[in-house]
Amino acid sequence: MLSKIHAGATMGLNGVPIEVEVDVANKGLPSFTIVGLPNKSVDEAKDRVRTAIVNTSFEMPDSRITVNLAPADIPKEGSGYDLPIALGILTSLRLVDAKYCGHSVIVGELSLEGQVRPISGAISIADMARQKGFTHLYVPMGNVEEVSLIDGITIFPVTSLGELALHLNGDKLIRPHIRSTRDFSSFEELENDFAEVRGQFHTKRALEIAAAGFHNVHLKGSPGAGKTMLSKAFVSIIPPMTNEEILEVTKIYSIAGLTHKRAIKANRPFRSPHHTTSRVGLIGGGSIPVPGEISLAHRGVLFLDEFAEFPRSVIESLRQPMEDGIVTVSRAAGSLTFPARFVLVAASNPCPCGYLGHPKRTCKCLPGTIIKYKKRLSGPILDRIDLHIDVPPVDKAELTG
Repeated sequence: MLSKIHAGATMGLNGVPIEVEVDVANKGLPSFTIVGLPNKSVDEAKDRVRTAIVNTSFEMPDSRITVNLAPADIPKEGSGYDLPIALGILTSLRLVDAKYCGHSVIVGELSLEGQVRPISGAISIADMARQKGFTHLYVPMGNVEEVSLIDGITIFPVTSLGELALHLNGDKLIRPHIRSTRDFSSFEELENDFAEVRGQFHTKRALEIAAAGFHNVHLKGSPGAGKTMLSKAFVSIIPPMTNEEILEVTKIYSIAGLTHKRAIKANRPFRSPHHTTSRVGLIGGGSIPVPGEISLAHRGVLFLDEFAEFPRSVIESLRQPMEDGIVTVSRAAGSLTFPARFVLVAASNPCPCGYLGHPKRTCKCLPGTIIKYKKRLSGPILDRIDLHIDVPPVDKAELTG
């Protein structure tokens, strides 16, 4: 018997509908085949699904099972197809009633004992389901908080394959998730508060102007002047995100698989990659493109400490994203566009030793070394930074007074 279950995949930040077609044939040698351009993680679903069905007290058929993930021209990756594949097998065997599956999207990863684990990109799939007119969404319990940002669709949290089977058969119904009405603007506590910074009054004034206008900033000063501390506290004075911005940022972090600690990104992101980060790590990419650091900093702050120590090719790759607010990554698997509208806060030393212009310490760098150090930052990059601030060392009396 042939059965069809609706699932979803992600391409960039957008969800695309995937139809999971399962055929359990009465003839032929026993086999389990998945087609439709699956990668290794999807192909391994065969073992997870078989064991989960048996451990949920169902009988796995000794038949020829063929699973087609349509459309077949879209690469499939991830473990979110486990639950719809298992459910398709059970509906083909008429062990589960399929009458409620036609208007539902079902996603989730299965453990060997039949428990349902969270997946990446669930919020994008939920948004797609709402736009395509689906009325019900069955997602793992671990994804419920993030998908609750999507209105207009009934969300059912699923903890196990057996629980979903009982629900669809009408034996034990799953209660729909009730959305919270809390205000997310004060959902997270910030580690650094701008009000706690002593001294550096002209630097703080410049950062306040940058926060008001979303301007890029370059802080230049000697070690110990407070550049890193001011940069980390800078995100605390940027106005709170709107609900639309929270949804945008949460989508990016969900796609990147970074919502396991906090499902909803209510505060402005703050990303601080090390200066050894590669261009792919900063911009994004991979065989199947994923967001980089500049997209993870969308609507927030990208802090590049030791700015001049970054490879020149990495720094120059920021030109177009800083100008356009988006980054397009083209690979063999396709071309995807990620948002990248961030505030760049760069910090650097005035010279290799860091003490050029210091009132109490002498710079030991040769003039040619200083010129070469400053040339690491090109004119087009510096032109895209609105505020260039010299951060002087803070006097001890100013800190203790």
